[in-house]
Amino acid sequence: MKQTAMPKLGQKKPAPAALARKATPTRILKATFPVIAMATSVGGLKALSVILAALPADFPAAIAIVMHLSPDHKSILAELLNRRTPLVVKQAHSGDILCPGGVFVAPPNHHLSVTRGGRLELSSATAEKVHYSRPSAEPLFASVAATYKKAAIAVVLTGGDGDGSFGVQIIKDKGGTVIAQDRPTSENFSMPETSIQTGDVDFVLPLDKIAAKLRELVGGGKARGSPSPRAATATTLQSN
Repeated sequence: MKQTAMPKLGQKKPAPAALARKATPTRILKATFPVIAMATSVGGLKALSVILAALPADFPAAIAIVMHLSPDHKSILAELLNRRTPLVVKQAHSGDILCPGGVFVAPPNHHLSVTRGGRLELSSATAEKVHYSRPSAEPLFASVAATYKKAAIAVVLTGGDGDGSFGVQIIKDKGGTVIAQDRPTSENFSMPETSIQTGDVDFVLPLDKIAAKLRELVGGGKARGSPSPRAATATTLQSN
């Protein structure tokens, strides 16, 4: 049941939506596990840390993350997040394959998308920017929606430039679910707000409630402190 009832956005700029749809796979395979696509910018390290720390090691969904990062510096985002969660976090490479309990982070200066079979693909470093960003949420959201349909979940977190507002509409068109961070807990509310204004956000939640909603949507996993399959997941990720 939707917790927001906002009007649809008006005229949309064609370029971001067009680029997002370029990430749509031509062949769709049946999803075997949920996939959560998260997008953030300003305040994103804190937001991602809070959510991932509250997810169990046997979380039965894959997670792909886009955060607006400087293209001029090597990112240690994956390493930082990996220390703060029982899940296994790694920087994404083309050819990696999504798996339950795995968290894949887009590197600086590359869009991240999902192709058939859950295989990840990075754009070139000269690909068109979307909402002034590369990586952007739009190609990720669109590709996850096309591949995973009802099993796709988009999470729009604190950040600027309205990134993700086109992609959440594609997620909803394919039967997926959309969560947005609320204003009081967002350092920059632009990204969540523009997504909420589409009318396609199912849940507007404070940061500390998002992980619980994700557990509810995907069937949870065991409580913290239970035996951890982290080593097995790490082996899977390293073999990709």
